[in-house]
Amino acid sequence: MKLFYQLMLGFLLIIFSSITIIGYSSTSFYTEQAYNQSYNRLEGYAESLEQIVLSHKNNDGELDVGFLDKLQIVMQGEDTTLRIFNKSNHLVYPHSPMQWKLPKEYFNKLKKGKVIRIKNDHQNAQLTFSDHEAYTSVLVPWFEKGKMIGVIWIGSRVQNVEDVIVHERHNLLTALIITAVIAIMLSFGISYFISQRIRKLSRATKKVAQGNYDIQISHHELDELDELARNFNFMVRSLKRTAEEITAQEKRRDQFMADAAHEMRTPLTTINGLLEGLKYRAIPQESVPQSIDLMQSETKRLIRLVNENLDYERIRSNKVALVKTEFNAYPVLHNLLTQMSQKAKAKNDKLKLIAPKKLPTYGDKDRVTQILVNLVQNALQFTQDGQITITGKRIEHATQISIKDTGIGMSKEQSKFIFERFYKADPSRVKLGSGESGLGLAIVMSLIKQHGGNIEVESELGEGSTFTVTLYDKNYENKKES
Repeated sequence: MKLFYQLMLGFLLIIFSSITIIGYSSTSFYTEQAYNQSYNRLEGYAESLEQIVLSHKNNDGELDVGFLDKLQIVMQGEDTTLRIFNKSNHLVYPHSPMQWKLPKEYFNKLKKGKVIRIKNDHQNAQLTFSDHEAYTSVLVPWFEKGKMIGVIWIGSRVQNVEDVIVHERHNLLTALIITAVIAIMLSFGISYFISQRIRKLSRATKKVAQGNYDIQISHHELDELDELARNFNFMVRSLKRTAEEITAQEKRRDQFMADAAHEMRTPLTTINGLLEGLKYRAIPQESVPQSIDLMQSETKRLIRLVNENLDYERIRSNKVALVKTEFNAYPVLHNLLTQMSQKAKAKNDKLKLIAPKKLPTYGDKDRVTQILVNLVQNALQFTQDGQITITGKRIEHATQISIKDTGIGMSKEQSKFIFERFYKADPSRVKLGSGESGLGLAIVMSLIKQHGGNIEVESELGEGSTFTVTLYDKNYENKKES
């Protein structure tokens, strides 16, 4: 069943349930009210008649029947009927050949001063005074000087009360019908409005499923559906970013595969050519040692490429156990200059170290060395005829090491992705065959995260880059400088 019909059905159930309850309650109230008004009117008559009748007794002290006849004529104008019983429970007015008496249980209650209300005397065989019409009546005791001297039964036709009730029911029914019509119209409008908003969400969802991530739904922050629309918009924006990132990752992966295939193809081709030369004795004997050295060098390149991938996967999945201690980072930085001096000389770069002789650092010494080697190699890779400055210093609860180069630099867009796997800031400037796989900075980021530290990069295109590593002291990991 469609949502529109479900909403309409729900509204209709509520409307008709409410109308039934209201109708029943109102009818019961009107009925009770009508009878109570009749009882109060009759009791008022009884109290007034008591004063009049008691003032017109005969010489024997009994009720004056002649006067009661006259009184009955007056009361007929009020559409009421009288029956009067004396203190001995005998009907004294009107005259009747039948010896009418009130039931003993009722008479005993009346002697105690209680008023008895009778809704319909045809429903009570003991108190039926007319075979033709039903009466609503009351039995009221009359007292004089504390003693009961008689009982009056005064009644009005039930039809009079029922006419009032029927009239009220008619008015109520008319009101409920009008209310139901208006409620149904409002329910239709509300159901249509809600279902249309949900249809709009449904159509938008289909478009997203078809790959359209530019769809957005307008909302006004009024209710849960607006909140759902806002969350939907947020989800679509997130999906769009994710799709763009996946596309970028795919491009970088494809580029990496191309680079890796090229890097592998080059040493493999060299090794294969040399092996064929050795096999067919095409290489002079004096060149054989040089050929073997070349094959060994190319084999090491292949091993390094494979190891970098394996190392990254181990680090990324937290399978590398860090042995963190406090050590002096200055010797590590000094040794780094010596280790990289040949590579720097090959690119006509200068290496400069600015750091105190004592630089306490907390971390895994070998992995910290790996971080710094990768960062300096990255700086050398993109710097020609320039300078790489390594700076070490202490800050509050941490050691900070910066590697600044004067190389090609990066744009802000490139800076967003440099720590991702396979990414190369400028593939066109990377010399193929150098062994650079685009994993160095990804390894750096993973190791720094495991240390509980952080790394920041500042770069300007054509001006160079600065990588700043912060390694926090013991028990201060993951806490940034305030």
